[in-house]
Amino acid sequence: MTLTQATSTNEIIILENAGITLPQGYKAGGMHCGVKRKKLDLAYIVSEVPADVAGVYTTNLFQAAPLLVTQESISKENKTQAIIVNSGNANACTGEQGIQDAYQMQKEFAGQLNIQEHLVSVTSTGVIGELLPMDKITTGISQILQPEFEAEENFLQAILTTDTCAKHVGVQFTIDGKTVSIGGAAKGSGMIHPNMATMLGFVTTDANIAHEDLLSALREVTNQTFNMITVDGDTSTNDMVLVMANGLAGNDQLTKDHPDWDIFVNGLKVVSETLAKKIARDGEGATKLVEVQVNGALKAEDARAVGKSIISSNLVKTAIYGTDANWGRIVTAIGYSGVPVEPNLVKVSLGSIPVFENGLPCPFDEAEAKSYLEQETVQIFVELNQGNSSATAWGCDLTYDYVKINASYRT
Repeated sequence: MTLTQATSTNEIIILENAGITLPQGYKAGGMHCGVKRKKLDLAYIVSEVPADVAGVYTTNLFQAAPLLVTQESISKENKTQAIIVNSGNANACTGEQGIQDAYQMQKEFAGQLNIQEHLVSVTSTGVIGELLPMDKITTGISQILQPEFEAEENFLQAILTTDTCAKHVGVQFTIDGKTVSIGGAAKGSGMIHPNMATMLGFVTTDANIAHEDLLSALREVTNQTFNMITVDGDTSTNDMVLVMANGLAGNDQLTKDHPDWDIFVNGLKVVSETLAKKIARDGEGATKLVEVQVNGALKAEDARAVGKSIISSNLVKTAIYGTDANWGRIVTAIGYSGVPVEPNLVKVSLGSIPVFENGLPCPFDEAEAKSYLEQETVQIFVELNQGNSSATAWGCDLTYDYVKINASYRT
């Protein structure tokens, strides 16, 4: 993959066209096995060596079979060497047969790689409540490691469902004089309201870092990124983020006491935030990315709650789609967020245009506000004036096309 569009952020080089094969020792691929009519639907990631792994999983009580199998397998030694993914069928609400099918996917791919079965993580995405076509999947797994299917672009396409584009990014930085890379890929367009999750996220790194520290970093970053996006308020049965760290960069083992710990965490945050924003922008039927920045909260949790309340409001989302500067909907969402704000201290702006302050509307040019809301990225700024904590949330507008897509999802 060509690495271009490189930018630097606090010693972190961002490679927009890179992804999960950027770090040393990883390969990926995908193919069409027949779960979907024509599109690629079976994908894999493989590390040269077993990798320490950390995951965050959907909070939906109806967890799909692949999540149960993957969590059980990872718990054995906190290692993963490979991930096998199918799209088009979620293998959720499929009972004991679904569990056995997930185990079979794991066993078949482990056999192809000649590794222990628990070193294979399994994930699925697609329609809920239908059994997997295991004859097609097992045939696909038996062929997927052939050279013609090895390509990161194949992986990116094979994990998609209603997404309109692939989502990936890579970063590099230096630790202990070694170049360390983190790459990420994700799918997600509808049923997006992570807590965690409602999406699939795959992150690879060649950093040397043990499971517990990797999990700590992932949880910290997830609360600031993946858990701060929403499309439609629905939390899925299947979704998760997995981070693999195979240690091939050769740095001294990272811990919270390592002098470069913050660089690694920031690199993971850049990857996660980039993927999260791409998911929000690609919301089903969406035409705009909406970013809500909340400042002046007493606690970070309060800022996050206010941001998510605004970004989750269907009335706010439809107003933005209609380029209507209806600030009353924003204020209302702040008021029911559950955060004890002082209304007379709150200030709201659409971009640089103040629309509400001191408990009263601000006079503003309606034409100017409408013009601003026509942009592809809309920012809403909220100042609570109660403390020093802040948070950012991302979402999208709500359009007629969202209804069309989801009214006929199974057909």
